Amino acid sequence: MDIVLVDDAPITIALLKKLVGAMPDCRPVPFLRALEGLAWCAANDPDLVIVDYMMPEIDGIEFARRFRALPGKSDTPLLMVTAAGGDRDLKHRALGLGINDFLNKPFDHIELQARARNMLALGTTRKKLASRALHLADEVAKATSEIAARERETLLCLGRAAEHRDPETHEHIIRMSNYSRLIAEHLGVPPAVCDLLLLASPLHDIGKIGTPDQILLKPGKLTFEEFEIMKLHTVIGEKILSNSASPILRMGAEIAISHHEKFDGSGYPRGIKGHDIPLYGRIVAVADVFDALTSARPYKKAWDVERACDLLRQGSGAHFDPDCITGFFEILDRVLEIKACYRDPEAANDCTPAAQPAAA
Repeated sequence: MDIVLVDDAPITIALLKKLVGAMPDCRPVPFLRALEGLAWCAANDPDLVIVDYMMPEIDGIEFARRFRALPGKSDTPLLMVTAAGGDRDLKHRALGLGINDFLNKPFDHIELQARARNMLALGTTRKKLASRALHLADEVAKATSEIAARERETLLCLGRAAEHRDPETHEHIIRMSNYSRLIAEHLGVPPAVCDLLLLASPLHDIGKIGTPDQILLKPGKLTFEEFEIMKLHTVIGEKILSNSASPILRMGAEIAISHHEKFDGSGYPRGIKGHDIPLYGRIVAVADVFDALTSARPYKKAWDVERACDLLRQGSGAHFDPDCITGFFEILDRVLEIKACYRDPEAANDCTPAAQPAAA
């Protein structure tokens, strides 16, 4: 262990070197000039510093102030040697600057070694506790990461569960969730919230679990009564996901109830309009409709991109939030990259892993 000795008196330094050198596993690092000692401490990690009070360049009080200001030196044991043992004001100032202990001159050799050993032991214990705390923090971070990964996996399974009752594909939820994230990023949504949106948006149609098969899988046009029942999947989805402590599920509930609302108020289930519709529902509405239009289903062929884009433009301000539409077209190139990477199973997927978006 390195013990730094700072004293302008060569005789005192020689004595300190001898006493410290006699201690097991201790290496004295002596300095006759305080600023040189301070510079060494800035570049190294001493286990203990013993500093004199009265010195010509800077005194021990100023040394302590500068030492404590060095990165990583806030807890290093600091012992001050002083001839002014009865100066109460000096001790108060020294303690306020982080001096841990005092030794009066002329010092007792046994007392010096005993105090040094005690301070080294305290320093070693402190380092062990700090190391243990870092280890525990790392383990907590790993466990939290694993829990988050399991939560993401569970949420994706929930999204797939709805799709197994609906003629959509796994690729659909990957595409539309990534489209949603891109739109949100372009609108200036904070990155952490964009990450939540990526995970929550696949749950937009989870309520279809509660839609009867004869309605959900009907190949032809729904009757008025059937469509009214179909609309309830938004309400069912919100009920499934609401009242959760998970921010992902809470956002999922908001999206489930709002992604079929229209900007002009003609949507469902509540008929709200404009910015009364939650932003993430407005974003998902654009992403979901674009992907639905450009994807083949048993009951329809895929629209080409140009035709689908024309419909989105025509729906701006009526079906869709104009800001979301503007944002969508400004990142259309990236949208098409995702679409090319995540084609439906019947299309050959020649996208290499390096070309896949990191968000997926």
